[in-house]
Amino acid sequence: MTDAVNSLCCEHLQVTAHAQGDTLAQVHASVQSGRFTAILGPNGAGKSSLMSILVGLRKPSAGRVVFKGRALQQWPAAVLAQHMAFMAQDTQVAFSFTSQEVVEMGRYPHRHHPKADEAHVVQCAMQATGVMHLADREVATLSGGERARVHLARALAQAWHPLPDGSARWLLLDEPTAALDLQHQHACMQLLRQRADQGFGVVAVLHDLNLALRYAHDVVVVPGGGQAVLMGRCQDVLTPQCIEQVWGVRGELLLMQDGVQQYVFGAAPAAAA
Repeated sequence: MTDAVNSLCCEHLQVTAHAQGDTLAQVHASVQSGRFTAILGPNGAGKSSLMSILVGLRKPSAGRVVFKGRALQQWPAAVLAQHMAFMAQDTQVAFSFTSQEVVEMGRYPHRHHPKADEAHVVQCAMQATGVMHLADREVATLSGGERARVHLARALAQAWHPLPDGSARWLLLDEPTAALDLQHQHACMQLLRQRADQGFGVVAVLHDLNLALRYAHDVVVVPGGGQAVLMGRCQDVLTPQCIEQVWGVRGELLLMQDGVQQYVFGAAPAAAA
């Protein structure tokens, strides 16, 4: 049975690219705290559009999102930001803020009830993502990967302390690994999995199916074309048949020495003559 207090529920959502656009996806699913849920799908299927609805940046054309038992639109933005941290796909910063100043912005939702260790939280978040040495650098001077890690630290800082009511904290991230090299992709995913194992609700848009299989508990596959999403445990949903149907690519499933399933991909099937 779904725990409404510690879940993020999509009730009969219709996801569109814009207000009058065609339906990209239909979503009737629930993600839970204490789980790392990956959102996967082809380009243009509606993954980022779904994420923007989950964090309240857009309204769905139909249906609703229920967060901790209340419709998302009923939450004041300032209160929602105390429960939920979001890392956007675009990590550009318009002004000449330093990396540390950007991470400190994550503490802004808690400014009316600051903790005694505010500065320590910022340092710990930056250490967790390996950007402490960039503290005094202007974000505009960083590489895309460095900038992404700074924004990940900002999201971690925002959701650092347990909530007064004991409910789960949430991290929602739109393609957090897109600009990262191989080492930092795995470091990022390990960090997110650790947070989920600590009770956070973690939801991330990804493109790499193997990263999802290794680190995520659950997956939401957005096929596109107005179809309903597929949701379940990664190993149950990401079958060779699903991958060929959704992405048009054949995959051979291998079992790694550590017991994790991973894919080797070949060419797309040849089109019928």
